[in-house]
Amino acid sequence: MLATKGLKYSYDSETALDFPDIKCQRGESWLLLGQSGSGKTTLLHVLGGLRTPKSGKVFISETDLHALSAANMDHFRGKNIGIIFQDAHFLKALNVEENLALAQQLAGHPISKKRIKTLLERLNIGDKLKSKTTELSQGEQQRVAIARALINKPAVILADEPTSALDDVNCNEVVQLLETQAKEENAVLLIVTHDGRLKELFPNKIYLNKG
Repeated sequence: MLATKGLKYSYDSETALDFPDIKCQRGESWLLLGQSGSGKTTLLHVLGGLRTPKSGKVFISETDLHALSAANMDHFRGKNIGIIFQDAHFLKALNVEENLALAQQLAGHPISKKRIKTLLERLNIGDKLKSKTTELSQGEQQRVAIARALINKPAVILADEPTSALDDVNCNEVVQLLETQAKEENAVLLIVTHDGRLKELFPNKIYLNKG
């Protein structure tokens, strides 16, 4: 479960964002919608433990995320939260398998080459196991980013504008991949987007108002 209560974030002493309370159950898929400047990406980063709220709480299952120490936060995030950023941020010196293995290591898991291979095959990029990420197409890089977010079987998957640069065919394919993988892992899927194509695909929506 992903839930928030009384969440506020402040960029400075004069500007603050008030966010609605959220409650998402495992296995559910949600859209987070709002105009530019409404704080969609900021909220995603707060939910992922990458930014600290001014006040309020974020719960993942029974854990109060922002009550954790920095070291415990990193460990908890690695095991329980999968984040798909707009920019993939792969380590270019490593191949696909090594990037995913690093994600396992950073979460404190033993490296499972079988898990990596199986996940890539499910995402139809099993043949890219030894490829450098710089050699991949945009769609292939997106699938590797999805694999990295799922590699540790997180309770929560957070995706920031995963379809913004895609045509209709690839948009639908990526959405189906995310939903299918989230359901198979019984994870909460929360997609931040301004892509109007997704509105008809997701019944669960959270709207942010600017200001």
